[in-house]
Amino acid sequence: MSKSVTRRRALTLALASGATLSAPSLLRGETVRRNVSSFSMQDWRDHFDDLGKATIVADTASRALHFWNHDGTDYRIYPTSVPISEELTKRGYTSIVRKKVGPDWTPTPSQVERFGWEYVPPGPDNPLGTHAMYLSWPAYIIHGTHDTRKIGRPSSDGCVGLYNDMIEELYGLCPIGTQVRII
Repeated sequence: MSKSVTRRRALTLALASGATLSAPSLLRGETVRRNVSSFSMQDWRDHFDDLGKATIVADTASRALHFWNHDGTDYRIYPTSVPISEELTKRGYTSIVRKKVGPDWTPTPSQVERFGWEYVPPGPDNPLGTHAMYLSWPAYIIHGTHDTRKIGRPSSDGCVGLYNDMIEELYGLCPIGTQVRII
């Protein structure tokens, strides 16, 4: 019995065999272009004077979160979801002030008014996923999501979302006080 090969399955097979990130173009028989999910490289020095406890730059244009540890020896980049509109996108400097495994979610008064959303306890229906890192700005959070379709696109009401396994990793790397810049 032969399995049909979807683009996702073909990409998985190609990456498992050591292909580069240009594999989707190769699979479609197109000329290879240098497009790595449109991530733009960032350098922490362009945003901060020092690395502090750790540093995050969340780039809403390229939908990527960049992480550096306190001494710059660990750099990681994660695909993210970003706010659905410019009005919901807050940019600037903030920091992680609280962290929670198994967060519950309470919609803002504006979300209740616009959508009728209600409180959601921890679990598979929770829009914050498995881990949340709260910023010094009220109602802005770096968190996971159970809805993986949201990653890589504008889909949040202001927060930065990551795949659950990636937010779990980032959560372990970021102490309270990690400096954050949303650009």
